[in-house]
Parts: sequence; structure tokens; C-alpha cells
Amino acid sequence: MAGDVKRLRRMLLECNSSDKLCVVREHQTEVIIIPVFLVGVFVILLGVILWLRYQSWRSKQQQLPRSQAVAPLPAKEKNQQELGESGNPYIQLSDTTVESLLRSAALTLKELEIPRDRLTPGSLELIHNGSFGGIYRAEMKTGNPGKTKTVILKALQDNAGPSEVKGFLGMIKFHQSLGHHDTVIELTGCCIAQLPLYMILEDVSQGDLLNFLWTCRKDVMTMDNIPYDLTERQVYKIGQQVAAALDFLQQKKLLHGDVAARNVLIQSDFTAKLCGLGLAYEIHTYGTSVTKTVPLKWQAPERLRMKPHSIKGDIWSFGILLYEMITLGAPPFPEVPPSDILQHLQKRKIMKRPSTCQPAMYSIMKSCWRWGATERPSPAELLHRLQIAAKSSNDQVVLQVPELVVPELYADVAGVDLGSLARNYTIL
Repeated sequence: MAGDVKRLRRMLLECNSSDKLCVVREHQTEVIIIPVFLVGVFVILLGVILWLRYQSWRSKQQQLPRSQAVAPLPAKEKNQQELGESGNPYIQLSDTTVESLLRSAALTLKELEIPRDRLTPGSLELIHNGSFGGIYRAEMKTGNPGKTKTVILKALQDNAGPSEVKGFLGMIKFHQSLGHHDTVIELTGCCIAQLPLYMILEDVSQGDLLNFLWTCRKDVMTMDNIPYDLTERQVYKIGQQVAAALDFLQQKKLLHGDVAARNVLIQSDFTAKLCGLGLAYEIHTYGTSVTKTVPLKWQAPERLRMKPHSIKGDIWSFGILLYEMITLGAPPFPEVPPSDILQHLQKRKIMKRPSTCQPAMYSIMKSCWRWGATERPSPAELLHRLQIAAKSSNDQVVLQVPELVVPELYADVAGVDLGSLARNYTIL
């Protein structure tokens, strides 16, 4: 064996460049060794690159939670995050219990807080059971000895959880941010030190306009020394006040979303107050993610097609309100089932002029019912047209509609909840 190795070694050493067999063997060695070397280098480099990338990715993943915890959000993104998680821009995210919410609200709503002992014991009269709780009429001490005034209490039930408390407090704050306007229901104060929470609103003696209109159909001129009749000029007067309220909301970059006779409160002197601001609050707070529904027959075509809310949708509904007033509370589109109203409007069909409606008022109605939202008047333009038309309106002839309203039939034709009609007030 050793001899064979020595002979092979000698043959290799004696090999020279002229030996063809030797040259072939040298080329075979180069062909094998060089590619193997290159592949090895490539694999090593690839491994190094992948390892470095992995280390970099792992380092970023380890640092990410820390950066998220300490890096402040831009103001706009922070507000969007708070709104998305809490659903209410007025309540801090850290407030997750009823007690902490009330402590926070005690500071932000301090100027509105009214001591509960100012509410006269035993004076609460239930008007309606709302979504949050009861709506009551109550007597509140004014500060003058022996003097009280009637107010409306919107209550939040005792067993409310944090989300309900947030929404209720947010609604109070929303009303506070509106400020005062003669034609919008006014927030008087609140009781938020403990449950049940109370939102305290001004009382309006006649109640909601829809019930007032129905009473005007009865063969009575007065009831409890309160006049129950309506002339064309008084319709214009009420309409002007509602239009002024819409103009006020537009200046605040808000909209109402549910303009209807059921959401207008009226005094014996025909002073009108726009109420029912629950949808306005939801739109302002949650954007398009609202839960409150509006009867279909009062909605503008674009809303029926799920387009965004706008003040021009309120103008369409205002035209329906004029129709309600001039007909003493008749349901709109009485011949059209609520489920078919969009198909009806897509044929560009609107309501015909009622027999009690003069051409000037019907012209205003039609301007509100233009298919294109941009073609409808603004609240300010509408107010101006109402003021001009009122000058030549009839202030002597009382509107008369002999048929009495059957609430069950009205609810079915109008497409509204019967329970919403069996009340005197529709505040918020």
C-alpha cells in the first residue's frame, strides 16, 4: 500500500504541462473547486444578510410597545382615538366607572349644577318614559321665598352603567355648548352629583306642536283659558321661529336631523321652541354612526338613499312641517306607504297643495322639496321668504279641518311609533 502511494506521488511530481492527461486532470479540478467555493461564499453572505435582517426586525418589535406608550399622538389623531374608544369627546378615556365619570363631570359642569333640594318634593309628574329614563314635569324653587317655577326633568335611571352615563353627560355638555337662543329649547341646569341624574330644561306650556294642532281640530276656541285656533299668519310666525333655529344651528356648524311638528314646543302666545336635539347630538359626536331613527316620510331623498346628513335635509323636512301646520297635523304623503316613499319621490312626485294652503305658502313648500339639495334655500333665505309672505297672509280666518285624528291610524299612515305620540313633550 505504501509503495502504491509513493508511485502515485512520483507520477504527480513528474507530471508536466506537456502531459495531456495531467492537463485534463488540472481542468477537472478547477471546474469542481471554483463553483463549490463561489456557492459557499454566496450561502454564507445570504445567511449573514438574513440574520442581520432578523435582528433588525426583532429589535423594532421590542421597541414598538415602548414607543407607542410614550410617543404623543397629534391632536387630531388623539381626538379621533378618544372619540372612537369612548364615543364621547367630552368624557376622559380614563373615566371608566360611574363614580369617576361623576367626579369628572362635577368639575366640567360645575356652573350648571343645581342642588337637588331646590326641586320641590312630591312635585314630579311623569310625562313619558324615554330611552334613558323618565321625563318629568316638576316645580323648582327660584330663590325667592315661596316662589317656584315649572321645569322639565329628563332623568337617567338609577341602574345606568358607564356608557349610559357618558352619553347622558355628553348630551348635557352639548346643550351647554349651544348657548342661548330664543327659538331653541334651553338648558336650565343639571343634577349630577349622584344617580339618578337630571337634565333640567325650561317648561313650555302648550307642549308639542303636533298635539296642539290636533286639539285645534276640535270644536273649541279655548281650553283652560288657552286659545286653540290657528290662522295662516300664525303658521308663518311659527315657521319663522323654526327657520331661525335652523339658521342658528347652521351658524354653529350643526344640523337638526329630525325637523317635525312633534319636535317643536309651543307657548300660548305662539312662541315656538325647536327641541328633539338627540339626533343633532349624535351626528355631532359620532358622525355617521348614529342610532336614532327618523320616520321615513320626513326624510329628504338623499337621506333615504343613505347619503350624509346636511342642513339641506332639514330644509326638506321644514317643508313637511309647513304641510303639518297648514293641515292641522295631517300625516305627510297619506296615500303612500312608508316603505314606498323613496320610489315615490324618485318619480319626482311631491304632495299636492292642500285646500287650506294658499299659493304663496305652497311655493315655499315646493322650494323646500326640490330634488337637488343644493337647489333648496338656506335657513336664512327661507326665513326671509317667510317674513315677506307673512305680510300679506290672512290673520282673521281660522284654519279648520273637521276630521279628528285617531292616533293609531295616524301612526300607521305616517310611519311613526305610536308610543311616541302618547306624550305631551318630546324633549331631546
